[in-house]
Amino acid sequence: EINVDEGPRYYFGDFVWAGNSKYDASTLTKILDIQKGDVYNTQRLDQRVFGDPTGTDVSALYMDDGYLFFNVQPIESKIYNDTIDLEMRVYEGPEATINNIYVEGNSKTNEHVIRRSLFTKPGNKFRRSDIIRSQQELIALNYFNPESIGIQPVPNPQDGTVDIKYT
Repeated sequence: EINVDEGPRYYFGDFVWAGNSKYDASTLTKILDIQKGDVYNTQRLDQRVFGDPTGTDVSALYMDDGYLFFNVQPIESKIYNDTIDLEMRVYEGPEATINNIYVEGNSKTNEHVIRRSLFTKPGNKFRRSDIIRSQQELIALNYFNPESIGIQPVPNPQDGTVDIKYT
């Protein structure tokens, strides 16, 4: 027999956004989709900030608008009773432009067939949704095993560009 004391249950309090200039706090809070009074859950917070499978997280909002260097750091700013307030410290960084596109490991078709299927083009603003669409197009070609397709953005923060490597 094992007795477990889980301790008190905590809840989300207020969210205060700092460092954001592209989007206002109300827009970011709406995208975050965590309400004051919801049970405190760091996994849900991380998912809504950095990687929701539906693509509706805060990170997706910024990365679909060119902000590859975007980052947000949730800081527990105040804990009172059973409530935790968070300060969301945002670093937007510069908008990234696609510099070079590399295609490596292709032995199935001509490279121009692959390149015309890509939504990422040199000189365009970086968009995460374009990378996802490019991956879907490469899969639709039926030349490649979907599990072996690799897409690697190689950022260069010094000049605000990114190279994208498709393997």
